[in-house]
Amino acid sequence: MNVALVYLVERFFWRIGDFFHHWYVHGSRKFAHYFVSFLERVDRTLAFKITLRYFFQPLYKDYSVVGRILGIFFRSGRLLIGLFVYVVLGLLFLAIYIVWVALPVVLVVGLLNKSLR
Repeated sequence: MNVALVYLVERFFWRIGDFFHHWYVHGSRKFAHYFVSFLERVDRTLAFKITLRYFFQPLYKDYSVVGRILGIFFRSGRLLIGLFVYVVLGLLFLAIYIVWVALPVVLVVGLLNKSLR
């Protein structure tokens, strides 16, 4: 058999495997890194971690009873809003990731179905 033909067929299948490795392994790492860095940027605005750390501290250093009670209520509201935003963002990123992971498979199955008709 011709050596060049064997080489071309081998490189063809190697490139297909390399594409899927790059798409799923490297792409998933990049996507996870982008998701975590995005959550870090959102946390600069929401300050969820800092609010949780100082949950029982009085708001604006007001050590009166009213200041302590209002601090707990305001921080509870801030934590609930932050948790809601994080859950919505997590679900949005999960949906985008599922579509992104399924895209090559859907395209290959669609092409196979079209070619078998």
